Amino acid sequence: MLAVQRTIRRMCTSVDAPRVTRFSLNAPKNVELEYANSSKFSLSAEFLRVYSPAADGKIRSFGGEKVIFGRRYVGIMSAEPVGNYGVRIVFDDLHKTGIYPWDYFYHLGSNKFSLMRNYLKTLKKHGLSRDPQKRK
Repeated sequence: MLAVQRTIRRMCTSVDAPRVTRFSLNAPKNVELEYANSSKFSLSAEFLRVYSPAADGKIRSFGGEKVIFGRRYVGIMSAEPVGNYGVRIVFDDLHKTGIYPWDYFYHLGSNKFSLMRNYLKTLKKHGLSRDPQKRK
């Protein structure tokens, strides 16, 4: 998981993201961001949870590939600023270790459709679902 965190850090520092002009939490569904270059993004709770920059104990590994699944209905409980760096998002599945830098939000928003498409392909490849597992 350290390699994933390093990759995310590299992406965040290599992206030339403009300055954030607005951050809005629409709990529990999504966050909305606006940037100085007029880019606007609405990022769902599920999408943010799946692409959390933090290591997560609720990940299944398939041949070295880390996959988060069953998060279709996850919600955002809160968003806490972390200096000028970004935001820590607390999800209702109790995941709260991900700090999302402003540049990473920009990367996610700019690549939202291809990232989601890749995520869905990965789930299908491993026979997993976006829906939570049924409790026994």
